[in-house]
Amino acid sequence: MSIIMRQILIGVALSLLIFIFVAGETFFIFPLLSWSDLWEREVLDIPYILFVPSFSIVIGTVFGFFSGHYWRKQLQMIDDKLHQIEEGRPLESDGTSLAEIESISKRMNKIQKQIAEQAKVSQRLATEAAEEQENRIQEIISQERNRLARELHDSVSQQLFGASMLMSAINETKQASDDRETKQLKIVEEMIHQSQLEMRALLLHLRPVALKGKSLQEGIEELLIELTQKVTMNIKWKIEEFPVEKGVEDHLFRILQESVSNTLRHAKASLLEVLLIKRDGFIILRVSDDGIGFDVDEDKAGSYGMQNMHDRAVEIGGNLKIVSLKNKGTRLEVKIPVIEGENHD
Repeated sequence: MSIIMRQILIGVALSLLIFIFVAGETFFIFPLLSWSDLWEREVLDIPYILFVPSFSIVIGTVFGFFSGHYWRKQLQMIDDKLHQIEEGRPLESDGTSLAEIESISKRMNKIQKQIAEQAKVSQRLATEAAEEQENRIQEIISQERNRLARELHDSVSQQLFGASMLMSAINETKQASDDRETKQLKIVEEMIHQSQLEMRALLLHLRPVALKGKSLQEGIEELLIELTQKVTMNIKWKIEEFPVEKGVEDHLFRILQESVSNTLRHAKASLLEVLLIKRDGFIILRVSDDGIGFDVDEDKAGSYGMQNMHDRAVEIGGNLKIVSLKNKGTRLEVKIPVIEGENHD
C-alpha cells in the first residue's frame, strides 16, 4: 500500500471519528425528539444523516491525499539523498523547513563525510601498500642485477681481459711470415676487444652508478674516471659547477649512462667527449664521439634506449636531439630549461 492510500484511509477514519464524537456531543446537548428528524433535517437539500458523514469522508480523503503526497515527497527526498550517498556524490541542499527532516539531512551529511573519509583512508592505504610492494620489487630487482653484475665481472669479464692480454702478446711476438694467420689473429683480438666493450656496457646497465649523496657533476666525473680505467678509449669532459634539482639530476645522469653505454657497444669510437654547462637559462648535456655513426631516422623507431632517453628528457621539460653521420660520429644533446625562482639547497 502506498503512503497516499494509507494517508487517505487514516484521514477518512479520523474524520469519521471526529464526526461521531461531534454528533454524539450535539445529540447529548440537543436531544432528538425523534430519529426521523435526522432524515427530515436537510443541509443543502441533503438529509443531515447523509450530508455530514459524506462531507467528513470527503474532507478526510482530501486531507489524506495532500498529506500523503507531501510525505511521499519528503520520503522521496530522503531516498534521493541515500542514493547520492550510495554513489558517493555530494548531497544537494533541499531547503526543507521541517526540523525533523533537517535533522535527518544533517545526519546524512555527517554519514557521507565519514564514508568519504573512510574512502580516502582506504585509498591512501592501498596506495601505500602498492608503493611499498613496488619498492620491495625494485629492491629485489636491484639486488639481483648487482649479483649478476658481480658474477659477470668476476668471471666472464676477467676471462675476456685475460684472453685480450694473451692475444696481444701473441700478436706482438709472432713472426710476420704468415700474413693470413696474422690477419686472423688481429680479427680475433678485435672481437675480444669489442666483447669487452659490450660486457662493460652490459655491466653499466646492470649496475648503474647511483648519485646517492652526490651531485650530478660528482656522479658524472666518478663514472667517467671509472671508464678511463677500464677502456682504451680517449675520454674528455668539461663539467661546470651549478645547482641542479634532484629530479633533473637523476634523469640527466640516466641519459648519460644510456648514451655512454650505446657508445661502448656500437660506436667503435676512439674518442668520447662529455659536456655539462648552463647557458642562457638552459642546462645542456652533450655527449659526442668519433665513431661509425648511424642513421638516426632508421634507428629511432626500433631503439628502446633512444626512446627511453627521449622520454626522460620530456619528463623534466626538456628536449633531446641526436645528430649522427656515417663514419663521422654521433652527438647527443639534451637541453633542460632552468625554472627561475627555484630554491636550491
